[in-house]
Amino acid sequence: MTAAEHIQETLYPAPIKSVEADSPAERAGVRAGDLLLRVNGEAVTDVLAYRHALSQGRATLEIARPGQAPQVMTGVPGTAQDHHRLLMPAAPTLDETFTFEVEWEDPGVEFEEVLFDGIRKCANKCDFCYVHQMPRGFRKSLYIMDDDFRLSFLYGSFVTLTNLTETDIQRIEDENLSPLYVSVHTANQDLRQDMMKWWRLKVKDPQAVQIRDMIERLENIDLYTQIVLVPERNDGDHLDETVEYLSSRPNVISAAVVPIGLTSHRTNLPDVRTFTREEAQDALRRLNVWRKQFLAERGTRFVFPSDELYLLAGESLPSEEEYEGFPMLENGVGMIRDFLTEGLPELPAALPEPRKVILGTGSLFAESLDRAVKPLRAIEGLTLEVRSVENKTFGKVTTVAGLLTGRCFRHAVKPGEADLLIVPPTTLRYGTELMLDDVSLGELRQEFRMDVRAGGATLGELARVILQGAQSSGHQWGMSAHAVKDGDEPQAARIAEQGMRGQA
Repeated sequence: MTAAEHIQETLYPAPIKSVEADSPAERAGVRAGDLLLRVNGEAVTDVLAYRHALSQGRATLEIARPGQAPQVMTGVPGTAQDHHRLLMPAAPTLDETFTFEVEWEDPGVEFEEVLFDGIRKCANKCDFCYVHQMPRGFRKSLYIMDDDFRLSFLYGSFVTLTNLTETDIQRIEDENLSPLYVSVHTANQDLRQDMMKWWRLKVKDPQAVQIRDMIERLENIDLYTQIVLVPERNDGDHLDETVEYLSSRPNVISAAVVPIGLTSHRTNLPDVRTFTREEAQDALRRLNVWRKQFLAERGTRFVFPSDELYLLAGESLPSEEEYEGFPMLENGVGMIRDFLTEGLPELPAALPEPRKVILGTGSLFAESLDRAVKPLRAIEGLTLEVRSVENKTFGKVTTVAGLLTGRCFRHAVKPGEADLLIVPPTTLRYGTELMLDDVSLGELRQEFRMDVRAGGATLGELARVILQGAQSSGHQWGMSAHAVKDGDEPQAARIAEQGMRGQA
């Protein structure tokens, strides 16, 4: 076996993206494009293992510099397919390696990815999994079912714990990977198995599927939990049972309750449905009893219903204080209240020139948004319309703003009918102007013959975009943090790319 083959079998070479100026790595000759092979003679699977090794004080880093890949001919000479043979690059050699040491000092390297060995895949086949409801034709990354405890610690993505091994559990405890974000759904073991339907061949440790055992095993790790609520499955008395159990565990910090999200693409999937208004009201009534009790006994409400549950029930959102600092904001808990927290700025009496503005949003939020921007309609020269955009990609049953696509807006907006179209920032891929279907705001600007911009993270920012046409101060991402994987962007940017998060 060659050195390169040995490396490929036993190590996870981590590409280095950049090297800090005048850092130990730069002084040792490390440069962008090099690969980290080992730290203290041991393979490292991710940036967490890398940091843990550095935290021991003295570390020796082994670096490889990929050589020029030789050209090799594909296929077998003399066969019928001989004319199809191609000259292709072989795997790069990693024979040029060197080491350098650091002592209580950051080496000064940034990696292309935070996971060197790839993303851990889900072991479940949940009735309500959003990935199974994806229509065809999107980028491949959106169809990967991830369930990686490392991304949970790093970025707050929810995991089910069912794919953990004993080694994983030991590592979580030894490295104190706290907090983690856990999809519980129900504390009733039989019901959880019926809802999640884990693949036995993908479950590496049978104990990992026992949710109560896992929560208690991780007693030293803070856990933020979520319950994806399914009508006539884990609601009603089952919901009470789950909340009661979770509240009994000292390491469970809080529980978010999120109603099931559906699309119209459910061919060959189990029959499930959304909540009726009465069912949503019953869930809130039960949760409010618990919240009142917990606040009196513990000084925290502990359980936090998502915005969507309040909207489905037709009930008013809680006050800002009741969200207790918005600990579950990325799971769709308090996003609307947070949006409304910064009120409108001082408004002008009139615009210098007349302007028509369309605020496109999902049907679930349209009414609330319309009420919030009502004062702007008093501005002379401003024609402001909140437009409920039907989801033509995922179907009418999908009502959240974050899952609107370029196709949806193409059906909802006519060219030239306004001066400015504002889309929800949650529709955009992290750090870009691309929507889920890879339609860019630039394309929409050309097609619609109008300015098209993302709205603000707060009502105040949105007002400034409307009045000034200025960009908002930054993107906000919503509904929760189910990790998304894509080979051409950092893993840190993949969390909460869509409004489908929270369905893990």
